[in-house]
Amino acid sequence: MTATPRGEGRGPAGAHGPDELYALLQAFEGRAAATSGLGKDPVNEPMIRHWCEAMGDANPAYSGPDAIAPPTMLQAWTMGGLSGHTDRSSAYDQLFVLLDGAGYTSVVATDCEQEYLRPLRPGNKVTYDAVIESVSPRKTTKLGTGHFVTTRMDVHADGELAGTHRFRILKYAPAARALAAPETGEEQPQAPARPKAARRPRPVINRDNQGFWDGVQDHRLLIQRCASCGALRFPWLPGCNDCASLEWDTVEASGAGTVFSYVVVHHPPFPAFSPPYAVAVVELAEGVRMVTNVTGVPHDEVRIGMPVQLEFLRVDEELELPVFRGSAD
Repeated sequence: MTATPRGEGRGPAGAHGPDELYALLQAFEGRAAATSGLGKDPVNEPMIRHWCEAMGDANPAYSGPDAIAPPTMLQAWTMGGLSGHTDRSSAYDQLFVLLDGAGYTSVVATDCEQEYLRPLRPGNKVTYDAVIESVSPRKTTKLGTGHFVTTRMDVHADGELAGTHRFRILKYAPAARALAAPETGEEQPQAPARPKAARRPRPVINRDNQGFWDGVQDHRLLIQRCASCGALRFPWLPGCNDCASLEWDTVEASGAGTVFSYVVVHHPPFPAFSPPYAVAVVELAEGVRMVTNVTGVPHDEVRIGMPVQLEFLRVDEELELPVFRGSAD
């Protein structure tokens, strides 16, 4: 008799049935994932400056003698960096061993939620506690079948609760389909077939951005300009980040820009797109940045600093979008 390795031969639940496995997973709810964790650095001005530069956020509240840290940096002060954390509990590792052994060997981050209770200021000492808040019943998604694991982290500044960060992942067994091999007739695993072409999602148009989309319709890329202080802003917002004025007009972008940053999307597949493709943050000649597609060059030739030029792409009979054409020269 040949022994069957754990996690093989009995479906994605491995050596346990689905109900038995879920009962074991539920036992981890409420157990500590980290206790008395210490941020590697106190809240400090250089990290705030780097964050604001990366995000393009020039809000004056984040600089000067009374500076606060951007609230969305909450998780940044608790991250372990390349060397990782030394305060993670054994319970978290045991949970992952159990999921891996049951065949749920892949992982993807799905979402996070943050609640801000007080501002963080330079010099604050950051500590945190984390708990395995919940493990979902078995779920089937397009990626595969698995369990959602939610971890809640309570972040303290000088001993006072400053915010809560919830982070959710999916531990799953990748979905696969069978395909008969021409030579042998045996079934071989095959990735899910790429769905047929579909229409891109429609942009959400409201009173705050109607003027932008009106400009696109006329093949004009319009940037908001504060009528009080002259600051340019993009994407469109109801008020000015610099002076809070609600008065504004627009300037038309020249169309010249450079690739400030980019990613190449390989997965997950989406019906309206054909991966791989490049999604870039383009810095316009006027100084603002926008998220867009880069056309005219293969995805693997997009580079930071590449000059690009505005063009308007007809996606379907109803939708036209501003994109930027790059040059490989």
